[in-house]
Amino acid sequence: MRVSINQIMAMKGSERIVMITAYDYSMAAIVDAAGIPMILVGDSLGMVMLGYDSTLPVTLDDIIHHTSAVMRGAKNALVVADMPFMTYQVSIEEAVRNAGRLMQTTGCQAVKLEGGEAMADTVAAIVRCGIPVMGHIGMTPQSFNAFGGFRVQGKTEDSATQIIRDAQALEEAGAFSIVLELVPQELAGFITERIGVPTIGIGAGPDCDGQVQVLHDMLGLQGEYLPRHARRFGEIGAAITAAVNDYAAAVRDGSFPNAKNSSRLDPKLLARLKAADDDADTEEE
Repeated sequence: MRVSINQIMAMKGSERIVMITAYDYSMAAIVDAAGIPMILVGDSLGMVMLGYDSTLPVTLDDIIHHTSAVMRGAKNALVVADMPFMTYQVSIEEAVRNAGRLMQTTGCQAVKLEGGEAMADTVAAIVRCGIPVMGHIGMTPQSFNAFGGFRVQGKTEDSATQIIRDAQALEEAGAFSIVLELVPQELAGFITERIGVPTIGIGAGPDCDGQVQVLHDMLGLQGEYLPRHARRFGEIGAAITAAVNDYAAAVRDGSFPNAKNSSRLDPKLLARLKAADDDADTEEE
């Protein structure tokens, strides 16, 4: 049976929550088989899967395409889909419509959007329609231009106070959990203690109720680059590179494919085919 938002909310204070991004069928199936309770189809797919330099070019159709694939691979995890840039900021009505389309088209169980107090009314409207919402505050990637880059937020009294207010506003609006990204550990811990819904940290220290990481960072699939908040739990990228090099070498030296990788034709049938071909050549002459 698929994990529910009620089960996720019940984990606060009793069980640390694990969340991982996935963007396609095969990776979602692997993550799901590992028993991960929540999968995020993040707009980080813009960089990881589509080669953009930010999340901003990602469209609703992109998210729908990838979320649909993830839903086919994940049979048990609660799947949360990101709402892309400008799909919820223009108006509450448009936000509700886009969130509804995302859930109705893909079958995902929740949506995620960025912003705190400024988005509280939007979150409340989406929740009233029966669509669970995960909030996202602190360093919100869709606003990286306004922040002057990907920087830790909440290091001053004013910004820390605002992030606390953002978290409270999202809880009051009905968000079932809140991502805290790139905020100081102490601030994340304070917010986690202060609010009644789970906090999911990324670059926010160990005191959140759970953690989310980009699968490709964890597996070494992003080359040498590794964000400070991430850790390599495998070197799958290096293993893939080695495998591709071995394949290329085997093709070039003729060791692949071999007899084990091939099927055979009945010799009598082969003889008849050759005879028929010889007869055809004779008639042409």
